[in-house]
Amino acid sequence: MDRRSLLQSFPAVALLPAAVWVSAQPDQPRAAGSSSTVYELRVYHANEGKLDDLLRRFREHTTKLFEKHGMKNVAYWAPLDDPIKTNTLIYVLAHPSREAAATNWKAFQDDPEWQKVRDASEVNGKLVDKVDSTYMALTDFSPSV
Repeated sequence: MDRRSLLQSFPAVALLPAAVWVSAQPDQPRAAGSSSTVYELRVYHANEGKLDDLLRRFREHTTKLFEKHGMKNVAYWAPLDDPIKTNTLIYVLAHPSREAAATNWKAFQDDPEWQKVRDASEVNGKLVDKVDSTYMALTDFSPSV
């Protein structure tokens, strides 16, 4: 399934509660347009039979490593409908800026702890076939809490 079809099958309104929650956090400005915060929508397409292993890696390691490297975990979703429910993880991260996102990802990828976790989780084959990433900014009409 291509990214456009996937995103069309995933109602945008499902992202709203997470975006509102992040925008209301104490370390975030209240007004949607007053921050350079960027949100990153990521869609992981797991290899056949590897979704459970990918979810385990996120649950036990990845989310903590994201936080260590300045990436705020906003929310994670597992699709309910076929055909993507067996191989897709969707999530949103928040970064202080687009530049910070690049720095955060570089630090994460270079982290020896991440490399060790990744390698250990992939001894029986790669978990992820493809990753789609889209950077987003809240609009001036996004609700705030």
